[in-house]
Amino acid sequence: MDIPARFDAVPAVAREIEQFMKGAGFSDPAVLDVQLAVEEIIANTIRHGFCGNPGSISIHSTAAPYGLTVEITDRAPPFNPLSVPSPDVTSSLAERKTGGLGIYLVRQVIDTVTYRYEDGKNILLLTKKKQKDTFS
Repeated sequence: MDIPARFDAVPAVAREIEQFMKGAGFSDPAVLDVQLAVEEIIANTIRHGFCGNPGSISIHSTAAPYGLTVEITDRAPPFNPLSVPSPDVTSSLAERKTGGLGIYLVRQVIDTVTYRYEDGKNILLLTKKKQKDTFS
């Protein structure tokens, strides 16, 4: 799907992810992980990439037996979110800088995250493995 680079477009993306992943047999926790990650990436792109200027963001998902891939592309200025260092989550809240937890959270809930800049586009690829159900 393609959405305008506006915050009011984000809820529709979450709904589409849920429908797509449920239809592909993903668990509720996996759906929530992907929704969190995609919403965080889109919000950062809107806020920091487009800075309130018009633009669009494309989200393309593919399900396979091993899991799900989500490709997020935009034409904002080049920026590799994976270059942002992980925050020190062991320090006290008073000692931490504001912000910086978004990509950290994405890395925690998504199995593989890759970035490339190609043909004038930022391209972020997220992969979430499909976990097999285990029974005791």
